[in-house]
Amino acid sequence: MQPLYANQAASISELKKNPTKIINDAKGSPVAILNHNLATAYLIPAETFERLLELLEDAKLSDLAYDRFSDKKKWVKVGLDEL
Repeated sequence: MQPLYANQAASISELKKNPTKIINDAKGSPVAILNHNLATAYLIPAETFERLLELLEDAKLSDLAYDRFSDKKKWVKVGLDEL
């Protein structure tokens, strides 16, 4: 059985009939959109999507910083007075 990562689910037919009701009923939580009882998409609030994009960007920057930190040849020695 496929796991659902939402407390609420709606079929594609329900979504077509009344998308505003589904969004409002979810109260900001994700909604699994089902097709033949399988999750085919997740409907999430715009704020949640924007936050996920920010977190992905933060993860990319963290990876870049770690890569640069691990290359000691590129380190620049700086004293506190120089900052």
